[in-house]
Amino acid sequence: MKKILIVSLVAGLTACQNEADSDKNKMAKLEYPDTKKVEQTDTYFSEEVKDPYRWLEDDRSEETGEWVKAQNKVTNAYLDQIPYRDSLEKQLSDIWNYEKIGAPFKRGDYTYFYKNDGLQNQSVIYRYSNEESPEEAEVFLNPNNFSEKGTTSLGTVSFSENGETLAYSISEGGSDWRKIILINAEDKTQIEDTLVDVKFSGISWKGNEGFFYSSYDKPEGSELSAKTDQHKLYYHKLKTDQKNDELIYGDTDEQKHRYVSGYVTEDNKYLLVSAAKSTSGNRLYIKDLSKENSKLVDVVTGYDNDASVIENVDDKLYIVTNLDAPNQRVVTVNAQNPTPEKWEDFIPETENVLSVSTGGENFFASYIVDAVSKVKQYDYEGNLIRDIKLPGIGSAKGFGTKKEETELYYSFTNYTTPSSIYKFNIAEGTSELYQKPDIKFDPEQFESEQVFYESKDGTKVPMIITYKKGLELDGSNPTILYGYGGFNISLTPSFSTANAVWLNNGGVYAVANLRGGGEYGKKWHKAGTKLQKQNVFDDFIAAGEYLINSKYTSSKKLAIKGGSNGGLLVGATMTQRPDLVQVALPAVGVLDMLRYHTFTSGAGWAYDYGTSEDDKEMFNYLKGYSPVHNVKKDVEYPATMVTTGDHDDRVVPAHSFKFAAELQDKQDPSANPVLIRIETDAGHGAGKPTSKVIAEYADVFAFTLYNMGVEKL
Repeated sequence: MKKILIVSLVAGLTACQNEADSDKNKMAKLEYPDTKKVEQTDTYFSEEVKDPYRWLEDDRSEETGEWVKAQNKVTNAYLDQIPYRDSLEKQLSDIWNYEKIGAPFKRGDYTYFYKNDGLQNQSVIYRYSNEESPEEAEVFLNPNNFSEKGTTSLGTVSFSENGETLAYSISEGGSDWRKIILINAEDKTQIEDTLVDVKFSGISWKGNEGFFYSSYDKPEGSELSAKTDQHKLYYHKLKTDQKNDELIYGDTDEQKHRYVSGYVTEDNKYLLVSAAKSTSGNRLYIKDLSKENSKLVDVVTGYDNDASVIENVDDKLYIVTNLDAPNQRVVTVNAQNPTPEKWEDFIPETENVLSVSTGGENFFASYIVDAVSKVKQYDYEGNLIRDIKLPGIGSAKGFGTKKEETELYYSFTNYTTPSSIYKFNIAEGTSELYQKPDIKFDPEQFESEQVFYESKDGTKVPMIITYKKGLELDGSNPTILYGYGGFNISLTPSFSTANAVWLNNGGVYAVANLRGGGEYGKKWHKAGTKLQKQNVFDDFIAAGEYLINSKYTSSKKLAIKGGSNGGLLVGATMTQRPDLVQVALPAVGVLDMLRYHTFTSGAGWAYDYGTSEDDKEMFNYLKGYSPVHNVKKDVEYPATMVTTGDHDDRVVPAHSFKFAAELQDKQDPSANPVLIRIETDAGHGAGKPTSKVIAEYADVFAFTLYNMGVEKL
């Protein structure tokens, strides 16, 4: 039996208009594709749980492929009826079409920078000789030539110490699996065979001889969904076969290390190796590269805290850590005896969260103060040189370069200010505007305000709300509420070209800094993990209630949006409080909380979530909010458009497939639409071609406004 949904082709009418113009309100039938159910039952701690859409986890099956095509056909037909969908795509293309230039960086005899002319699918690397001016720059590497449709993207770019050899990684179709290509930087010719099967990896050179990189053994079965849980660090010597690469770390079965990385200090003296079981906490080792056959030496042995070496002066190490400092601090120690009991404070912990970068023989301490940036400059003795004056209130990022440089570049942005690049004189502490985008957006027409609202348990949570000046608080404004709330990630103010179109059309955009994030340090993060995960959803629900009670919007004009862990946030919120919002937009979401850890590197997320195999309490807790398992029959859920990519091998699309199938099966047939938009040749998001990004935002905004009753723009 096919599910039938009745949709109004004339949306956006008020109650009075509906009564007066009912003859205009023509109806059309939306038929969902058939989604078969299978007899699949799993047992957790003596409790049986049905999983009727398990077959959708097989990304290689022809049947799944046909289901994807059928769902996209229905979704595209629905979107095609929205009268202003094409107008939104044109607006997005127009505002996107401006030159974007990245900060320059020197390598060898050249200065390099990224540039996108406007609508290029991928940004291009340009370069000019250090003897020349930027106006004489030439194209060095153009990823738009990597594939016909721009679906192969450029990842990590890393030069040898002398700048003569470049190793760069590419992603095909949005996959997290990478290839590494090595070229002669002077004539751009490839110098050896391509390295394959690389994943979650940096490229860190040891002088000019070779580099360290990370990967997993290629899994059995589907490389897009099969479990990968033993990360390994390798050393590749130039002009040798990859099969002969030296395994540095990860060959033991005594402990699963799902994330292993290696990086070399700027003076090439030390290799630092980080090994982690999950996305939080790491073991840290050091290896003296100046001594032949030296061993890895423990710096930090536990997994309860994070630590990384950010700088060294000979044997003196500078380590940034949250060990005994939830908001992070910088410590120093001698590399010959580097364990924590020998650490000395260099930049002590404060009440604000710290991140640190280096350049020009200085340290730059960036603090998050109620989600906005403050930056301090220190010398190598730990003396405060100055508080750096930033261009405004927002997010400042960068502040890193090599030791010998006298200048560095940083970016500044907020929700109404397109990202601009500033040149910073390290000795004088002065900033000079280097590059400001020429974008069709007038920041003077808009404003952002930060509010602090109360969550369910009384916790104060910050939120920044952005809108056109003169906004009337009458409850009628289309509003998107965005959140993430996990993995110690902080949402700081940043400009979005796509959101500029939303704002230009009178929309309100709100971002809540939920627990689970890193805005207030480790305590804030932990307050949104495992058996406290419900705090994150409560914070988000309270944000929506604040926007409604304060008359920025109403439940009929409110949409919730989030991606990845934020997709879980949206899925949990809409199943717990379907009455709160009109539209739900879960993107590439973690939606099956009982099985997420069985796919790719998902087991590494257990620090935040716990797993259904831990114990009965954790199983019950996860099942209690897992979006896939909490869709109820004949409940009126918000109009929902699930978005995902068929090559997403981080949060596999099966999460989204199963959630959409549950909603389509159980949603009241006369209620709101449930659609799934499945992008082909696309992954979790990174490297997605500009053309696909624009098309997706046009669809999301059109669907959102249409289901809020907006008749025309």
